[in-house]
Formats: sequence, structure tokens, C-alpha cells
Amino acid sequence: MFMRTFDILAPDMRLSQSITQKIDNLNKPKGSLGKLENLARRLCLIQQTLSPGLSHPCHLLFGADHGIEREGVSVSPREITWQQMLNFMRGGGGVNMFCRQHGFMLRLIDVGVDYDLSAYPRILNRKISRGTRNFRYEAAMSADEFDRAIDVGCEMVDYCHKDGSNVVCIGEMGIGNTSPSSIWMSLFGHLPLEVCVGAGAGLDAMGVSHKLAVLSESVAHFLKTVPEPSEVDIIRWFGGFEMVSAIGAMLRAAELGLTVLVDGFIMSACMLAASRLYPQVLDYAVFGHCGDESGHGKLLDLMQVDALLHLGLRLGEGTGALCAYPLLVSAVNMMNEMNNFDDAHITRYF
Repeated sequence: MFMRTFDILAPDMRLSQSITQKIDNLNKPKGSLGKLENLARRLCLIQQTLSPGLSHPCHLLFGADHGIEREGVSVSPREITWQQMLNFMRGGGGVNMFCRQHGFMLRLIDVGVDYDLSAYPRILNRKISRGTRNFRYEAAMSADEFDRAIDVGCEMVDYCHKDGSNVVCIGEMGIGNTSPSSIWMSLFGHLPLEVCVGAGAGLDAMGVSHKLAVLSESVAHFLKTVPEPSEVDIIRWFGGFEMVSAIGAMLRAAELGLTVLVDGFIMSACMLAASRLYPQVLDYAVFGHCGDESGHGKLLDLMQVDALLHLGLRLGEGTGALCAYPLLVSAVNMMNEMNNFDDAHITRYF
């Protein structure tokens, strides 16, 4: 199997002491800006500067359908995927509102929606297939389809980078995609599947029980078919095209030294998968929020990361990450606009 390789370097830590000294010398009690200080450190290390900036933020939203949806694992029917993609195109989604509010360029990409969207040029047509195959019985995608999805994610980040963007946010639209996310979490995190499976878009207790049964059977069949799977095997067997494209986008963004804003449960699962391929990708990630989907907190714990916001969100689309963007702005402004003790002629009081 061919997979594109990435040259992702961990940020040079030699600047770390100077960053800490600058933050601690700002005219405030040491540590008093809490998570903003940690966020500022991360942005400084990613950009290798004591004066970070944010330019031309870009939001990529990948859409695709899932074969596993046919098994009744989601309360929403698959036509919601294409209907929402058209809604986003017209500017009527939650993602549109937050992109407008925070000045993000929004790119909509069809990588596998089970509907012909070719008449809508504002939705970029990179369709690999009209949805994945049903992973209850077979791999969701072929090796070639996997590679194509990775390449689409890279292509979209290259567009953002060419436009001068140094921060990329990634979202998704794909009915049924909490199912592969739960399986990735279980297999990559060595956790029982039952602690990883939740209600998704709103399943009741009986629906969650059915979903767990279907996913358990799917994993058992996979492990019988592929007894010693690689990371790519796991990703390819269960993932959606929108999810694999997101992984490609995350890896390419890190390779280019861009900050990656990570959204909720699905995008966190994608970042977990990406980190199993290239651990250094986590150095470029900022996790926007911890949502209400069962298992999201445990998923973040697997990566030993903390989220900026806890707002009870579970919309997807990248909305939680977009909501967190003003905190990045605040962290950057703290580094560039706050005075220090010496220049302000204030006695250091710690």
C-alpha cells in the first residue's frame, strides 16, 4: 500500500525559556492568565517567535457518507449529509455563522457525498465515491481510495497556505461518522468499545445498544480478517472519506508549520488517528472544545490534551473549534500588546 509520507518536525524548544520569560514579565501576576498563557506558548513555539500572529484563518469542511449508516446506527438519515452541504453553500449553517463572525474563509469539499453535487461549483468536487462501503462486512475504502482522500486533505491545506493562512480549522459533515470515531478510539486507545460509543446525533438508549452491537460485530469481523492490523489498516477499514481527508489536512498543516484547530468528537478521533501515524502532529494542534458526545473527554485524555472550552456542544461542522478562535486572538494579543513591568514602571510583585 502506498501512503503519502510527511516530514513533520517537532517545534524547536530552544525558544521555550525566552517565551516563558516574556510571559512572566508581562505586568500581571505570574500565571494569572491561565490557559491563555499555555496557548500563547504553543503558538510561539509553532511559529518560532516571541511575537506570534494569526493570518487568513481558513476552515475546511469535508462532506461524505458512510456505508455503516445503512445499519441504523444514526438517528439521522443519510440525505441529511447532502442537504446540509447545500445549506452550508447557501450560508445558512452554524458553521457559516461562526466563519462570518470570526473572519474565516470557508471551503466546502465533497469527498464522498451520496448525491450529485456537481451542479454547485461552490462545493469543490473531489468525490472519491458516493459513500464508503459497509464496514460491518468489508473495508470501508480501498487502499487507492484511502490515498486519494489523504491527498485531497493535503491539497486543500496547500490552497490555504498559498492564501497566506497560518491557522487551519477542520470540520466534517457525514451522517454516521460517530461510529468509526468510536471504533478508532477503542482500537487506538485500547479501550472497551462500550465506553467509546455514544448517542451521536440523538439516539435513545435502545438505539445506543443497537449501535454498540453493530460496531462490536464489525470490530470482531475486522480482527478476524486482519488479525495484526497496522494503523493504516484500522483507519482504512472503518474511516469515512471526510475523516481520512481531515487526517491528510492535519498532517499537511503540521508539515507546513500551521496551527490546527481541532473540533469535537469526530475531529478529535481524526487527530488521534493522525497522531498514531505521526506523533509530532499533536505539537501543532489546539483543541477547541470538549463536547457532550459520550467518550469525548476520554478521547482527549488518550492524547493527554486539554480543551479550551466546555460548552456542551455536539453540532460538529467545526463549530466548537471556531468558537474557540477568539481565545487564540487573545493569546496573540497578550504577547504583542501587554506591557511588561519594566516599561510600565511597575514593581514586580511576585
